[in-house]
Amino acid sequence: MGTHWTARREGFRDPSPWVQRWSASVLPQAPVLDLACGSGRHGRLFLDRGHPVTFVDKDISGVADLADQAELIEVDLETGGPWPLGTRRFAAVVVTCYLHRPILEHIVAAVAPGGLLIYETFARGNEACGHPARPEYLLEEGELLEAVRGRLTVLGYEHGYDDEPKPGVRQRIAAQRSQP
Repeated sequence: MGTHWTARREGFRDPSPWVQRWSASVLPQAPVLDLACGSGRHGRLFLDRGHPVTFVDKDISGVADLADQAELIEVDLETGGPWPLGTRRFAAVVVTCYLHRPILEHIVAAVAPGGLLIYETFARGNEACGHPARPEYLLEEGELLEAVRGRLTVLGYEHGYDDEPKPGVRQRIAAQRSQP
């Protein structure tokens, strides 16, 4: 089972500075996927900028107010069922505070040519900071680099401790699929 923190927990209310940093690189009005979206703090950022957004979570109540503005898909990504987005591709795939390794391949594959993967979650070493602490919820050093190797070009990568919005060890990547 993966793990996911919503904006309603532990101070995660505003869009991540990492997501904000790379959001300007997404083509205007191009489709965005906010995966394991929680309250939609990142998808809302893109909606405000005129992007069509698809919000996916096992509980979409946090984005129910957006039903007339966006596509909402309520699905548990961890049941072992088929990938709910099929072969759809997005100009940006945004994932934060969530890790379920069996779907990493699908996440990377959902990035359209010219599109970006913007991913940020907790990493090994976070055990000293509290929750999450179980290895299945923590990325190994370089794990996101390995997930995109040979398929996406890394534009930015970080791994280390920071204080905001909650002290922890995080790994972040922004990677782009080349144009055909």
